[in-house]
Amino acid sequence: MRNFKQIIKSAHVMYTNEYTRKLYLASSMTEKRAYEVVRGRLMPVYPRIREIIEFCKMIDAKRLGVAFCTGLHDEAARVVTVLEESEFTVASVRCKCGAIDKTNLSVPREYKIRDPDKFDPACNPIAQAHILNEAKTDLNIIVGLCVGHDILFTMHSKAPVTTLIVKDRLLGHNPLIALYSNYHKNIIKP
Repeated sequence: MRNFKQIIKSAHVMYTNEYTRKLYLASSMTEKRAYEVVRGRLMPVYPRIREIIEFCKMIDAKRLGVAFCTGLHDEAARVVTVLEESEFTVASVRCKCGAIDKTNLSVPREYKIRDPDKFDPACNPIAQAHILNEAKTDLNIIVGLCVGHDILFTMHSKAPVTTLIVKDRLLGHNPLIALYSNYHKNIIKP
């Protein structure tokens, strides 16, 4: 294994940045608070959404953004409700914002989901990021964006980004199942 002493040393210096230090300390505190000793054993006690709420409070985030997939609009609405009940101001934006046909974004007709001759709205993660940038969010939360769209959203977001829900159409948005189940071992590799 290669030794990355210089990279590790350089990274260590980056933690001295005030904002980076604030985020890192809050993440470590969130990690610690997510566990309690139950019947003599260290056990997790918070779901991820609670960890996000606790983290946001520690970094004094007031305005949160939720970038969500249209297919998870019910779940996104629940997330927004929980965040608002936790006293955050929330801006949310769905992936199909702008109602642009996929072909207008250089996607060949044959890659439309259904009928290639009909309108197929494109996901628009760059617009999602810019809309939340305009809303001046302190932190953005991804709810089920497509692979690649999540990357584009993160690249264009001015605020830090975390993921609450990853999209996995086949496995009920729980991609780990594929790694643990013999039923899925033959479909996880091309």
